[in-house]
Amino acid sequence: MIIFGITGTLGAGKGTIVEYLISKYNFEHYSVRAYLIERIEEKGLPVNRDSMVVVANELRASESPSFIIDELHKKAVESGKNCIIESIRTPGEVESLRKKENFWLIAVDADPKVRYERITARKSETDNVSFDAFVENEKREMTSSDPNKQNLSKCIEMADFVIDNSGSLFDLQQKVEDVLKKT
Repeated sequence: MIIFGITGTLGAGKGTIVEYLISKYNFEHYSVRAYLIERIEEKGLPVNRDSMVVVANELRASESPSFIIDELHKKAVESGKNCIIESIRTPGEVESLRKKENFWLIAVDADPKVRYERITARKSETDNVSFDAFVENEKREMTSSDPNKQNLSKCIEMADFVIDNSGSLFDLQQKVEDVLKKT
C-alpha cells in the first residue's frame, strides 16, 4: 500500500495528478477540500477560500496541526488500497505523515500566470477571483510561523518529489510515472 500526499501552489495541477492516479492506477482519493466543504456547510458559512482557511485553521488550533490530515490518513489506511491525500498545507501535516509507513509527498508548482489561467478555467466556487486576489490568496498561504496555518513553501521544501507542471498534460503524466518508478 502506498500513500501519497500532494501539496503545491494554487492551480499547479494537484487535482490533475489525483485524477491521473485514480484513472490509471485506481488510487483512492481523500480530499482536504471535500472534508472542509462538509465542515463549512455544517457551520452555514459560504463555500469560498476564506471560509476554507478559517475553518481549517480553527480545526488545527483546537485539535492539532495535523488533525485534518490524520483523519484522512485513517480513512486511507482503512481502505487498504493505494491512496492519495490531496492538499497537504502545513509542515505539521507533513511531519505527522512522515511517521506513517509507505508515505511519500509530491509537490507541484507552475508559472503563476499559467496557474491563474487554470483556476479560472475550472470555475470552482473558491477560484472565482481576480489575478490580484489569486496572488494575495497564495501569498497568505505560502509562509507562516504558526504551525496551525498554511505554509506551502515549507511543505514544498519538505516534499520527496517536486514536479514543475508548466508544460503539457503529457509532460505532467510522464513526471508522475517517474515518481511511481521511484516509490
